[in-house]
Amino acid sequence: MEWISFPNYAIVTITIWVVSLFLKGIFPNNKAVLKTADIIIIGGIILLGYYIIQLWVLLERPPMRTLGETRLWYSLFLSAIGFTFFLRWRYYWFLVLSILFASMFLLMNIISPENFNKTLMPALLSPWFVPHVIVYIFAYSTLGASSLVALKLLIPLKKSESTIEFEYLADNLVYIGFAFLTMGLLFGALWAKEAWGHYWTWDPKETWAFLTWSVYLIYIHLRSKNVFSKRTTYWVLLLAFIVLLVCWFGVNYLPSAANSIHTYSS
Repeated sequence: MEWISFPNYAIVTITIWVVSLFLKGIFPNNKAVLKTADIIIIGGIILLGYYIIQLWVLLERPPMRTLGETRLWYSLFLSAIGFTFFLRWRYYWFLVLSILFASMFLLMNIISPENFNKTLMPALLSPWFVPHVIVYIFAYSTLGASSLVALKLLIPLKKSESTIEFEYLADNLVYIGFAFLTMGLLFGALWAKEAWGHYWTWDPKETWAFLTWSVYLIYIHLRSKNVFSKRTTYWVLLLAFIVLLVCWFGVNYLPSAANSIHTYSS
């Protein structure tokens, strides 16, 4: 089963998002236009969510097994997070980066399409499958958003911009993402116990998941103790996201992953 018209959905969604960002950028003081742009962004998020639901129904299984499927959820969550935090802080640049980042993952799926089948390996036929993947991808999306703020903080800010507010935004995103990351580790351990009889086996994927969790814990510690300069903590936040990306899909390309029990995600 192929992508089920995915390119059409993706192109329409990306177009909707780009148009809304364009309207916000061109008419920043027109309340009617800004409200319309907000509605358009929500429409794009709903359209992507509808496609995921449609895919779920047609595949007769949760669309969370392959890398391409997880990218769909990532785009959905990141765009929703970007818009939600925009409503709270009104940072147009944050909304732009979040939407562009989400669009990039949709484009990756257009460039590298997948063929689907309805079957799931026995280990995935578990009640832990959906909650484990959902909380992890939501954590990845939130932590990805925090890395966008770190990038902003590494660039010289305008005099009208407040470093403290941006740091507050980054910290809140990390706290939320770290909480869900911890839940993902716990759900994964319970799932592993049910499927393989062990909570933890130091599988390559598990090792990188622990490394990811540890680096974000280090960031939280550095921020609370002010051990290093603030600029150093921004770099740590970016490094943490790189480790996260390796954990998500980079580990599939490592030689040690050849015998991994998580190769189903490749």
